[in-house]
Amino acid sequence: MILNRSTLFSVRTLFLAFIQLPIIEYLDETYKMPRLLPDNPYQRYQARMISEIIASGIQPLQNISVLKRVGEDKKVEWAPVEKALEESAGHFCVGNQLSIADCCLIPQLYHARRWKIDLTKYLLIPSIEERLNSIEAFKVAHPNQQPDCPEKEKA
Repeated sequence: MILNRSTLFSVRTLFLAFIQLPIIEYLDETYKMPRLLPDNPYQRYQARMISEIIASGIQPLQNISVLKRVGEDKKVEWAPVEKALEESAGHFCVGNQLSIADCCLIPQLYHARRWKIDLTKYLLIPSIEERLNSIEAFKVAHPNQQPDCPEKEKA
């Protein structure tokens, strides 16, 4: 990790940062903002567990080069996320506050839709997704809302 100071602001910037979960934890611990890791130790564990299931168990399988090697059937393994949510979910992935798990869930659901993965057998995943997609920060972060999104993909 290479830390530097921004030339415009007195805010630390992180360069060469490409591993999602440590970046989120670093920002959560460094800046005074709504926390993404719950204060309660057990809920913090749940948030990290769900994030790790998504980041290590689902995300790699939704990359085209990996799918070619492991097969189409591997791209649909969302049951561990649903099972974890049965223990932890409230309004969001872990209780009623946004967490690191919510930040991991939404991008992977976007990819699941691109790969036409059937999520109708799950109850909690789509209901949490719907609530998260109503939050402005998630709306503006959506890939279809980015300046470099191809016109044919904009919604």
